[in-house]
Amino acid sequence: MLRETLFVFAAVVVILVSGTQVNHCGENKPYEDSNQVKISGCETPPCILKKKNRISIEETFVPEKDAEQLLTSVHATLLGIDLPFIGVDGMNACDNIYDANNNKVSCPLKKGTTYVYKTEFPILNIYPKVDLIVYYALRNGNDIVSCFTVPAKITG
Repeated sequence: MLRETLFVFAAVVVILVSGTQVNHCGENKPYEDSNQVKISGCETPPCILKKKNRISIEETFVPEKDAEQLLTSVHATLLGIDLPFIGVDGMNACDNIYDANNNKVSCPLKKGTTYVYKTEFPILNIYPKVDLIVYYALRNGNDIVSCFTVPAKITG
């Protein structure tokens, strides 16, 4: 029994720690380091986003400029139309920033410093069951601090 429990725990840790293949925004070019973005339960897209479950995201990034504030910009592209992810888009990201040593920090962020953004959010029951492209950015005003896209599928 203990062996099975340890095996399940190890499998869950591997799932949560494995990097996810994502693309740079505006390009169909994958991130050079597949461990830069980690989406729970998704190593290879499309990521399955099951309704009534929570998804965690961990992204390592280095700002090219100082950033006073970070807000999320998260939407799904369906049939060429951008639709915001309700409850995720436009949220304050400063409360979810950590340094490279996993110490919680906040804004402002300094140019050239490595940070890790960690969050989780629910896949709401009101989301339609569809295939989509998720656009996930962290913004400082009009400046994009980090951004990735990933194919996904919302399921029941």
